[in-house]
Amino acid sequence: MLETLREKANHLPLLPGVYIMLDEHNEVIYVGKAKKLKNRVSSYFHGEHLPKVAAMVEKVRDFNVIVAGSELEALVLENSLIKRHKPHYNILLKDDKGYPFIRLDLKSEYPVMSLSSRSGKDGARYFGPYGGRYQTREIINTIQKTLLLPDCGRKFPRDIGKERPCLNYHMGTCAGWCLQDSDAEDYCRRIRQAVLILEGKSDELMDSLRAQMEAAAEELRFERAAELRDQLKAVQALANKQRVISTAFADTDAIGFARGAKSCFTVLHFVDGDLVGKDVEMMEEPLEEDPEAISDLVRQYYTAHRGGWPKSILLPCEIEDGPELEELLSETAGRRLYIETPKRGERLRLIESAALNAREEIQRRTTVEQRRSKTLEWLQKALELESFPTRIEAFDISNLGDTGIVAAMTVHVDGKPLKRDYRKFRIKDLDGQDDYASMYQAVYRRLKRYQDGDEKFSPLPDLLLIDGGEVHAATAVRAQEDLGIFVPTFGMVKDDRHRTRALITPEGREIGISGNQAVFSLVGNIQEETHNTAIGYQRMLRAESYTSTLDKIEGVGPKRRSDLMKAFKSIKAIREASEEQLRLVVPKNTAQAVYCYFHGEEEKPCASSPAQPGDEN
Repeated sequence: MLETLREKANHLPLLPGVYIMLDEHNEVIYVGKAKKLKNRVSSYFHGEHLPKVAAMVEKVRDFNVIVAGSELEALVLENSLIKRHKPHYNILLKDDKGYPFIRLDLKSEYPVMSLSSRSGKDGARYFGPYGGRYQTREIINTIQKTLLLPDCGRKFPRDIGKERPCLNYHMGTCAGWCLQDSDAEDYCRRIRQAVLILEGKSDELMDSLRAQMEAAAEELRFERAAELRDQLKAVQALANKQRVISTAFADTDAIGFARGAKSCFTVLHFVDGDLVGKDVEMMEEPLEEDPEAISDLVRQYYTAHRGGWPKSILLPCEIEDGPELEELLSETAGRRLYIETPKRGERLRLIESAALNAREEIQRRTTVEQRRSKTLEWLQKALELESFPTRIEAFDISNLGDTGIVAAMTVHVDGKPLKRDYRKFRIKDLDGQDDYASMYQAVYRRLKRYQDGDEKFSPLPDLLLIDGGEVHAATAVRAQEDLGIFVPTFGMVKDDRHRTRALITPEGREIGISGNQAVFSLVGNIQEETHNTAIGYQRMLRAESYTSTLDKIEGVGPKRRSDLMKAFKSIKAIREASEEQLRLVVPKNTAQAVYCYFHGEEEKPCASSPAQPGDEN
């Protein structure tokens, strides 16, 4: 199939146009433009590609082309076809955001303000466009609070008197239009005041409020005068704010793009160097930050506009179709518009600010689970794993000399510890300390239990991490080979300060992870958790050993056992203590029993005898 597509592409003309990729169902899965159709389409069927492009090419079963009269015509045609077909592999913005308007339907008995992406011919009043959606909502909210208009979801007059007033009424930010005795004429008066504000006639409104306040004061209605005074101050503050942000177009738009667990496209609107608005578009997939992606996003964003336009659009990188896009947007705007890629100075700082906003937006909207998933995706890529490392198991050995050798196995699923699946092993049948033999035994026993059908050791991990270097990792692989099982295995190498430095293959190839802080932290935490689990298990067994030894001695209960361990720290120290030293901690009879237990029949006083008069307890 690939050879057939390659041959078809080789016969295309070296002319501008649009190509349409089709899948096995003849559905459009991608639309693109090209200055030279033959070169562009052929490139899809040669060499390696980014993951998203490779996935698209894998599904292509045929393609069509439309030759255009110019590169600008190709750009316009591509934009039209993308809107019509909404292909899966094209970058698609969720909605037409652009510069928003405030909509107010004055024909309604109780008009309400709402945000609209565009103006319409539906008989309603539209105010704007404004610099951004956030600022437009802020204007609506401020007007509602200033004029005590409702911002709840209740419909009037339908919901009047049906329910108790909401919290806004009790907080003094709404006049309680849902109350049975609410005044419809008063509501309409406040809406007329809102229209004056939105029309930029705040001065007329403030003059009217000032006159009403003075009249109320002369009539000795001081409470009403105070209400009007507060309203006057609020309108004045709102008018000052609106003068800054209610511009019909921005002087400059700066485009930002960032890629993390998600991708974020950000447009910052500036007027006279001041930020007056921000639009954000989040995309679930981590798109590559390349000129083609930036071009697609900018074109979709601005051709969806219904209102104001900037004078300049600042891009973070050069795009191949920059002149054609500039011409298209200028024609759509009805005036000259410039697309620039600043390299230095204040305009470059605007681009950097847009990129910073995009990164922060990703961080804010990405959950901990998504960040973990992205970290594991990076780990998979770094280790060249065939499958996603959903389940990671790690092993470490702990020993105390030639005895008390133990191993611990920790389990991390989706980057989180799954403690119910932790397993601990007592290493058996070794003549002395041997970390490699201990590691072999622990890994072999774990895998053998799985092979024998033990549900407590199922499923197999996607990745095995071994505390130690290449020999430790190779030892774990040998245990797998002996059982006919294979799991990708790497050693966790530590630096001089006992911190994770890198991963290493069983063949000795180191894979640095310090360049990616998230992966570095994940592996470091796994190694430390496994080490601490092994140490904790060994200490528990040692404590159990101490307990069982002292419990065999007559007269030693929990209290005296605790006193002895607290004073002497170890069984060895208790064994080496004299009877006189033991008496300083426990009564004479108990001290004698402990001494005799460890020294047997070497001394006569060990025989059981009643306490003599004058003996201390």
